[in-house]
Amino acid sequence: MSSFEVIGGRHLQGEITPQGAKNEALQVVCATLLTNETVLIDNLPDILDVNNLMNLLRELGVEIQKLSDRKFSFTAQNINLDYLKTKEFKKKAASLRGSIMIMGPLLARFKKAFFPKPGGDKIGRRRMDTHFYGFEKLGASFDFDSEEIFYTVHADHLKGSYMLLDEASVTGTANIVMAAVLTPGTTTIYNAACEPYVQQLCKMLVNMGAKIHGIGSNLLTIEGVSQLKGCKHRVLSDMIEIGSFIGLAAMTGGEITIKEADANQLGIIPLAFRRMGIEMQIKDNEIYIPPKQNYHIETFIDGSIMTIADAPWPGLTPDLLSVFLVVATQANGSVLIHQKMFESRLFFVDKLIDMGARIILCDPHRATVIGLNHETPLRASVMTSPDIRAGVALLIAALSAKGKSIIHNIEQIDRGYERIDERLRLLGAEINRI
Repeated sequence: MSSFEVIGGRHLQGEITPQGAKNEALQVVCATLLTNETVLIDNLPDILDVNNLMNLLRELGVEIQKLSDRKFSFTAQNINLDYLKTKEFKKKAASLRGSIMIMGPLLARFKKAFFPKPGGDKIGRRRMDTHFYGFEKLGASFDFDSEEIFYTVHADHLKGSYMLLDEASVTGTANIVMAAVLTPGTTTIYNAACEPYVQQLCKMLVNMGAKIHGIGSNLLTIEGVSQLKGCKHRVLSDMIEIGSFIGLAAMTGGEITIKEADANQLGIIPLAFRRMGIEMQIKDNEIYIPPKQNYHIETFIDGSIMTIADAPWPGLTPDLLSVFLVVATQANGSVLIHQKMFESRLFFVDKLIDMGARIILCDPHRATVIGLNHETPLRASVMTSPDIRAGVALLIAALSAKGKSIIHNIEQIDRGYERIDERLRLLGAEINRI
């Protein structure tokens, strides 16, 4: 197990380019299973979750070639479905939640798929009902082996259908869309997730020959086609990394320019940071955060405490709530952080409290933060990263804290952030992998 050793208190400065979006990459890599032609994907992030998924597809029979630093070709011509029943597959797939999205493509193309209960971050219940509800509406049946914790989905014939999803699940929507594009007839998905990740997946599928209407809305209409072809696709910059860098600049009083920010794809994220008092300038697809020692949290018009809450897109992505919480610890003012979607994502606040942060954990979903206004720096500490997003929040806290901090279990951070220590050192951070 590796750790980060961080000497905090430095004002970071310089330019940084975000990696390709992790969540989009997982979806579009799975989508390559929908055709036997070659698909080229550029700007794939070099992170554990994406690399592990690509290794899984290689074992399944997908031919993957590295063309340049972050550009790969995928040819899913010789798929070995028997691999899905092996212990090796069950072990690998169970450790990577994003691999659940191979089920939709396999069901559409081969009329059957197998899958163990997926793993991923331990951030509370992450049910799979939406995935299977959509598959069933298309005509599939599924069996669950409670002893093996193993799912089997199969169908003799699939047929387009109307469905109203019980939740706007991003991975659920992606899985259903990928199953529907090769399903005869018309499929209508209401309450579909419409995050940029899903939009990018749909655009890629359209380039492959799919017929999808309503991209960017919560009502998708899909006309099934008999086959898809190869295409070229470029992954967007990761908006979670961009938000993390904005928070990092504010916490360290730094001056950072974020290059290739895909600013028009960030939705409400810049506004939410401005409500926290963080200034930024967006120009020519770059975000500049000027050096500022203090930032003041707004209140609502009636003077009540500001609430930062997650919501389905175009609301604020839940993946950034941990960053907003840690940024609030050094703000001027108070804020209520409301994490609605996952009931365990705020449990890392005890580590921030140990560092001197003033936080009241109201319940598993809500925390009130009373900012220190940079008058009292956080104390260095020894801590363990519980998941990807909390891990980065703790890293931001350590970089702003006075003294030497140690963060254990940084493999969690490596799952979603590409060589983060090397890139932060270019901004002047004192961070070492040990």
